[in-house]
Amino acid sequence: MQILRDQASCPRPQAGTVVTIGAYDGVHRGHAAVIAKVRRLADERGMATAVVTFDRHPASVVRPESAPLVLTDLDQKLELLAATGVDYALVIHFDEARSKEPAPDFVRDELVGCLNAKVVVVGEDFHFGHQRQGNVALLTELGRDLGFDVAPLELVGVDGEAAADESARVSSTAIRRLLREGDLARANELLGRPHEVRGVVGHGDAQGRELGFPTANVNVPDDVCLPHDGIYAGWYRRVDPDGVTGDRRPCAISLGRRPTFYDDQPFSLLEAHLLDFDGDLYDEVARVEFVTHLRDELAFDSVDDLIVQMGRDCDDARRILADLT
Repeated sequence: MQILRDQASCPRPQAGTVVTIGAYDGVHRGHAAVIAKVRRLADERGMATAVVTFDRHPASVVRPESAPLVLTDLDQKLELLAATGVDYALVIHFDEARSKEPAPDFVRDELVGCLNAKVVVVGEDFHFGHQRQGNVALLTELGRDLGFDVAPLELVGVDGEAAADESARVSSTAIRRLLREGDLARANELLGRPHEVRGVVGHGDAQGRELGFPTANVNVPDDVCLPHDGIYAGWYRRVDPDGVTGDRRPCAISLGRRPTFYDDQPFSLLEAHLLDFDGDLYDEVARVEFVTHLRDELAFDSVDDLIVQMGRDCDDARRILADLT
């Protein structure tokens, strides 16, 4: 997949492109259904495929006070898009000026001027441009003048087929809600993979090591959506300074405020204990996948009780993850 970041890199393929547009936060099963249609239409017409997306969630600029936490950062989103097999990803720098761009200008400059769009595939509820004034009807009108067709797509369920109702549709909003509510299994089902977060391993207070369970304290950016506090089985991957991702390792994950030790810790801490591993992880980038919820976070009567339960958690995580390999 070729990543395009400005007009200077625009390919404007001669045969044209089949294009889809959106935030694509999470690149979930619903997004996969849209891209599958993009690829089918492109194959039928001998065209290239393209996704137009943004370097941040547009809501973080338009309404920062209520912007959603993101399911994927930009790098992860582009990796997931590349895995779908699309030819181009046009990344739009979204700032205040861009937020005020009239919808027709965006279509002329980006879709047609940059990508030579011949077909635009979007969800039937798609909106874009200044104050979300653009919609499928406007796209269709512009397409008649600029030489492209519009292929609206019904919102889909987890099976990739049209959703029966709002409750069955796959959406980034629904996945965020499920993560907040603690329904990791359903969130992962809608994503089509375990929810993953990334961050740099920092220095903690060494309590895990003192208890016999050393952990990597992963500092996840504040704008990334985390699951509900609890104990999880998951996978951990190290990323070296050159950006090369290592093999996944099984881990037990604690996400929470450590109520056995603190009454009022103001934030949740992500701690990953790598099973059967002894090594230095400080200052490395970590990728942590949440596979299964093991239990809720609890305050124990004694540290000894906590240590016993941590041992059980590790055993449960080891067993669950072994069954997945």
